[in-house]
Formats: sequence, C-alpha cells, structure tokens
Amino acid sequence: MTAPDQLAGVRYLVDDVQAAIDFYTTHLGFTVRTSAAPAFADVVRGPLRLLLSGPASSGARATPDPAVPGRNRIHLIVDDLDTEIDRLRTAGLTFHSDVVAGPGGRQILLTDPAGNLIELFEPTSHPAATPPAGA
Repeated sequence: MTAPDQLAGVRYLVDDVQAAIDFYTTHLGFTVRTSAAPAFADVVRGPLRLLLSGPASSGARATPDPAVPGRNRIHLIVDDLDTEIDRLRTAGLTFHSDVVAGPGGRQILLTDPAGNLIELFEPTSHPAATPPAGA
C-alpha cells in the first residue's frame, strides 16, 4: 500500500502521450517525472502523480474496453477560478461545463486531449472563527 508521504497516483488512458504531456505541463502546472512516450509518461503536481498511459502501455492493455470519460476526474484547487478560465480560454482550451457554484466553492470542468475530465475548483473562503470571549 502507498505510504501517506508518497505521491497519490491516478491513471488516465490517453490516445497521444505527448499531447497529454504538453497539455498538463503547459496549461495546468504539472512537471514531467518520467517519459517513455509514446507509450507512457507520468507528470506530477504537488502530491498528485498522473500516469498517462498510451495505447501501447501495459496499463491500457489491462483494460479490455476503452475507458469512457465520465464523472470521475482529477480535482485541482485554484486561487482564482475566473483568472484560470480566462487564461485557459486565451490558450485556446474549451470547457466541458459552465461554472457551478455550491456551498463549498465554484468549479468548472475541462477535458484533456483524450477526453479525461479535470475539475478546477475555487474553494469558498471562510473567515477564521472568532474565539468566544474569555477563551
């Protein structure tokens, strides 16, 4: 089992490993950890290790049917959602949803070149709790 201080890994099946590397490093602040393109690469951002498995990788061969993008996605926290949306639209990216707001914050979805979902999330700022008088 992964130790708590190790990277958390998520595998995404992609059609084009280099296009996925370019997308995640150029637009979302990931850095390349390992690249064996065109079969496989892994990129990291903080404690997240994203495994990018192309059609020739063992990870993709282990899945009998192509994974269908759906509700599962990686969740990236951003400081200013509107600024990120503007930056990514300027770079030519399109979004899979409109901004959705809820009690915990605001989010929007986009997809990588293979159709995998990424959620950009701006948490609601909660003012620091004021201690009771005399505490």
